[in-house]
Amino acid sequence: MADDAADEQPIKQRKNGLYTGVSDELAANMKSGWADTEQHGLEPIAQAAELAERRERLSARFPGERLVVPAGNLKTRSNDTEYPFRSSVEYAYLTGDLTEDGVLVLEPTGARGHTATLYLLPRSDRENGEFWLDGQGELWVGRRHSLTESEKLYGLPCADVRTVTDALRRASGPVRAVRGYDAGVEAALADKATAERDEELRGFLSEMRLVKDAFEVGELQKAVDSTVRGFEDVVRVLDKAQATSERYIEGTFFLRARVEGNDVGYGSICAAGPHATTLHWMRNDGPVRSGELLLLDAGVETHTLYTADVTRTLPIDGRFTDLQRTLYDAVYEAQEAGIAAVKPGAKYLDFHHAAQRVLAAKLVEWGLVEGPVERVLELGLQRRWTLHGTGHMLGMDVHDCAVARRETYADGTLEPGMCLTVEPGLYFQANDETVPEEYRGIGVRIEDDILVTEDGNRNLSAGLPRSSSAVESWMAELRS
Repeated sequence: MADDAADEQPIKQRKNGLYTGVSDELAANMKSGWADTEQHGLEPIAQAAELAERRERLSARFPGERLVVPAGNLKTRSNDTEYPFRSSVEYAYLTGDLTEDGVLVLEPTGARGHTATLYLLPRSDRENGEFWLDGQGELWVGRRHSLTESEKLYGLPCADVRTVTDALRRASGPVRAVRGYDAGVEAALADKATAERDEELRGFLSEMRLVKDAFEVGELQKAVDSTVRGFEDVVRVLDKAQATSERYIEGTFFLRARVEGNDVGYGSICAAGPHATTLHWMRNDGPVRSGELLLLDAGVETHTLYTADVTRTLPIDGRFTDLQRTLYDAVYEAQEAGIAAVKPGAKYLDFHHAAQRVLAAKLVEWGLVEGPVERVLELGLQRRWTLHGTGHMLGMDVHDCAVARRETYADGTLEPGMCLTVEPGLYFQANDETVPEEYRGIGVRIEDDILVTEDGNRNLSAGLPRSSSAVESWMAELRS
């Protein structure tokens, strides 16, 4: 809608608010007496050059077509409270902006090239009282950048997002949009875009993220380094967790994530005892008992939305039992084989097959499944206890690049700059009568974030010990 139409819309107020109206005198008073807060001398954000290069690559892939990438809108949690906003990955990857309601539009400039415009919410309107009366006004939720400030930060022309739907309705020619984030944008393009063409755009943006640039690698390392400190925090308070529950572990790690980053990159898995056999245990409401294992799968997300994804399985009292050590060492051996298979030119699935082969051999050795190993792998019999794949791409999403074509991802080849997790596991359910009773209720996973380099790989999370003896020494040092 046009600016003037937006200004004329009434401010929505609570049905049962304590004030039923605004006097003319108060309205006039609130319009004046405010100092100018425009920020001057702003520098472009750190990744501005990389963002421009990404938009150029996108432009070259879809010449002559209008491309629309929305940030998304606030989502209601309950009544008039919203979930914390997290921008769509596609939008953040191309703009660096992380605010709600934004829309990036790439207008074709003929057969080749595009001009980009970033549509954003401007500062709250003081004339109509929006800044103090509206629930999303700046006195309620905080100051936002002016369009002029945003232009300096993001290196793009900026316009009022309240005009974007009218502009899109009037537009002619081929259009592609990223769907699922902004119903208003999709409605404006209803007679122009097609699901098939839009999915091709989203798939290409996913594949662009397979190889990380230098800025992204730096952000991933930053996320991992904070995560390492978060794991150290948890080890230091395991006695308090034993006195309370898994929630103490969750809260401890969350504190580190919020102090050093934006948030956790995904719901932390703080699985003690038999809960470790549930792959995505996020209730985190169970007891933490000495003599059992804690499977902690957690990652800090940076302010630019890059997340770590690390898992360690820790003896709660600081020492593995003989059986726990046997199972842990098997998973460690599998992870070592998987990490060794990560190198440029290797098939993406090589690390998965290498780790699974080790675990299958262990299961045969322990008499839990009939060999030979080749038979076990061919029939997938090890999956009763290994359950999941051995890893995934990592980046702005914890399961990054998820809509890339299979031929470029799972069936693709590793290249320098790709970042993936290597995370084999063994899980013996508490009610699994096919294994000895002492195995039941034990789950072990070890996960690290691995960067493909020109000559092999680099373990970004090497700051956390992995072998059973190193884990015990590390825990003893932290708790001394």
